[in-house]
Amino acid sequence: MSRKTISKKRLPTIDIKYKSYLVSLLIQRVLKSGKKTLAQNLIYETFDIIRDKTNKNPLIVFEVAIKNARPLLEVKTKRIGGSTYRIPIEVNSFRSINLAIRWIIKHAHKRVGRGICVKLASEIIDTANNSSLTIKKKEETHKNAEANKAFSHFQ
Repeated sequence: MSRKTISKKRLPTIDIKYKSYLVSLLIQRVLKSGKKTLAQNLIYETFDIIRDKTNKNPLIVFEVAIKNARPLLEVKTKRIGGSTYRIPIEVNSFRSINLAIRWIIKHAHKRVGRGICVKLASEIIDTANNSSLTIKKKEETHKNAEANKAFSHFQ
């Protein structure tokens, strides 16, 4: 890779059914072994379950869940003068959305239930209501950053 040019980020296209960029990012994160149609069907079924359980637009519920799960700060490890410091830094918007989606999927897999659609729908609904493991992960990340605030001058 050339040191002179910076490669452009290739963003996924907008979703077909919901016309949302966030849904297409979710489909990309669920995707395994290149089976995009299967991932799309799982997400659409998940959104149908969310519509049945909450009687609300599933896209709005998903956007609220992402907004609630997005971290503002995270800790990066930096080696300075032979010792390692954990330095809190602000997270840019693209990375915070990616982290939120990744955490939602990870905690949905940990849930007990029948299928991934039901688990993912439950995790999204709970995250939208601020009562899931994803929210705990976000709070834990913020606490960790707050505890290491003394090292923020090493940025």
